[in-house]
Amino acid sequence: MSTSTKPPATEKPGLLYESSAKIQSRRAQGRYARLRVLAMLLLLGFYYLAPWIQIGDTPLVWLDLPHRRFHVFTLTLAPQDLIFLTWLLLIAALTLFFFTTLGGRLWCGYACPQTVWTEAFIWMEHLAEGDRYARIKLDRAPWGAEKILRRGAKHLLWAGFALFTGLSFVAYFVPARELFPEFFALQLSGWPLFWTLFYGFATWGNAGVMREQVCKYMCPYARFQSAMFDKDTLVISYDQKRGEPRKSVAKLGGLPAGDCVDCSLCVQVCPTGIDIRKGLQYECIACAACVDACNSVMDSVHKPRGLIRYTSAHEEAGQKFRLLRPRVIGYGLIWAALCVGFVVAILLRTPVQFDVIRDRHSLYRELDDGAIENLYTLKVSNETSAAHRFKLSVSSPDGRRFLAVPDSLLVGRGEAQALTVSVRSQASDDEHEEEGLHGIHSLKFSLVAEDDPKLQRERSASFIAGEAHD
Repeated sequence: MSTSTKPPATEKPGLLYESSAKIQSRRAQGRYARLRVLAMLLLLGFYYLAPWIQIGDTPLVWLDLPHRRFHVFTLTLAPQDLIFLTWLLLIAALTLFFFTTLGGRLWCGYACPQTVWTEAFIWMEHLAEGDRYARIKLDRAPWGAEKILRRGAKHLLWAGFALFTGLSFVAYFVPARELFPEFFALQLSGWPLFWTLFYGFATWGNAGVMREQVCKYMCPYARFQSAMFDKDTLVISYDQKRGEPRKSVAKLGGLPAGDCVDCSLCVQVCPTGIDIRKGLQYECIACAACVDACNSVMDSVHKPRGLIRYTSAHEEAGQKFRLLRPRVIGYGLIWAALCVGFVVAILLRTPVQFDVIRDRHSLYRELDDGAIENLYTLKVSNETSAAHRFKLSVSSPDGRRFLAVPDSLLVGRGEAQALTVSVRSQASDDEHEEEGLHGIHSLKFSLVAEDDPKLQRERSASFIAGEAHD
């Protein structure tokens, strides 16, 4: 008697890594799609136009690294104004916290550079290769003349736009009216050329090739956003009670169908490829493309809009939505205080930096006429948009007279100068006053622009006139 044995069933080994399928998203039409396009045009328009706009002969935004001057709108900042940059970063962080608590990932959906540039690259891809179904068909088709032509046209558009993006980025450091002519004359070299190609390649790779992979695997914001969410934060959600069971499931089970017709358009328009009907997921960037797609379907089947909509956990549970709550009020007050403080600090800021450093190599020197001389190094930085001649004066709280040589200096626009100044005690006929000059005295240096008295700064220093007499 023979027995046969079946080979043991083998399980398919699991993969430690599996590349994700390429996402070919469909273009959505609707209110939120128009808002995204408007945001893209405004943000990209400012990015590309700002280096070309000039106030006088200075670009609107110019980070002049060789001269260590940062021109932002009508302000000229120096490295010692780093406090303002820190202040702006704090305002940006609180802005992100505040609006995330209110409206979820609004930054990701409408203003993030990755989202904005990806939107532009998808538009160019649609122009070269057609709509979603045409692109899927092109992916499956063998390589031929049409595929090479369409793919080549797409990458040519991407490369040109990415190169223009890299040049525009470098134009914030090198004036655009100098950079672009040099580039098209093939005279651009060194660091400007390197950074142009580097940021152009980064734009092409991030917005054209990686796309949603940047949001899903590289961006940390998706991971810590839940720390800023609460039960009243607006998120995009699918109404399970109203939509289920879906039409296809209801047909199989003989059940009354919900409003969801299971068309999968919400998945097709999603730039990260998720199914919002499975609940809120960290890959969701809150672009609301699924909301537009679902609303258009609800209109076609004569159902109310809002099957997929902006809502909150409390609203979904039938509770009242609260706009003002402790976290929002706290973020809002701190954010408002930082914004007001920044504006006040900018308005009260004097665009002249002035510092006095005493020469420690020579304590003092007695001159032939009996006067005593001290040497100082004055550092003056003119952060205005025009050259100024400054008048220098020295005074003492005890009424003694001092003379500064030289007593004026010319500082050009955006320039910084270091000047050695001799401060001398003026000779007096009063012997008792001469004797009292010995010791250490306090001085006040005053610097005033001759053509604009509002530009003035003061600094204190010590004047050494020998050892004090008992």
